[in-house]
Amino acid sequence: MDEEFIRDISAVDYTSRVTIENPFNMEACIKLKESTNARICVGRAGARYKTETLLKFLADHAAAMDSVWSYVDEDIIDKLGFLKVKTLVKDKEEYIKRPDLGKKFSKETIDMIKNKCIHDPDVQIIAADGLSAFAIDANLEDVYSILTDGLEAKGYKVGTPIFVKYGRVATMDMISEALNAEVTVLLVGERPGLVTNESMSSYMAYHSSTSKPESQRTVVSNIYKDGTPPVEAGAQIMYLIELMMKKKKSGIDLKI
Repeated sequence: MDEEFIRDISAVDYTSRVTIENPFNMEACIKLKESTNARICVGRAGARYKTETLLKFLADHAAAMDSVWSYVDEDIIDKLGFLKVKTLVKDKEEYIKRPDLGKKFSKETIDMIKNKCIHDPDVQIIAADGLSAFAIDANLEDVYSILTDGLEAKGYKVGTPIFVKYGRVATMDMISEALNAEVTVLLVGERPGLVTNESMSSYMAYHSSTSKPESQRTVVSNIYKDGTPPVEAGAQIMYLIELMMKKKKSGIDLKI
């Protein structure tokens, strides 16, 4: 008997794949599949999922777990010229268990940021691994390129780009205060789900500060190839930066 290879289920395109046996209206099922990433039109075996559906679920879950526990490709970070810093977190396990430590820096790290970075920038760009290393690997370079080109064209003073290892969203507040940034932009890996493990978010704030509530932030989320494409997201972020600079507001106070 010839050896056969089992296909990689994660490589199958499920955009229009219908696994219901003898559907009443195949065309309608395909249109439904193309309109959503939800697990519909998959059929069943008795009261249970079909084997293929279950395996796809397990593969997607594994991909999400991999992204949480993986590390950002630092070759990308070095290529883009980011200053690399780390929060108080020691390792991945502590990062998951102690979200509070992922929001803080040591005094030594803050002093390094003050010594090595441009002060009083119009726009300070930060990247952080967050909960999806793959999101940064897949999207950072495209978004960052759009932002730097746009900011240069507009004549804004751009700060030294900073990459935060084991970073949470609130790290942007401490960096903003240390450098007295007017607008701070954080690009961070989103918590992965069962649809994608490559989704990135951008959190932005005018005069970002540890004394302000979470509502100070304006957000562009779902940045990845099948959500908001990186190039389009970069243009949206650039538009919001200009609006914040003009209105001197962000978050719920910024009327778009």
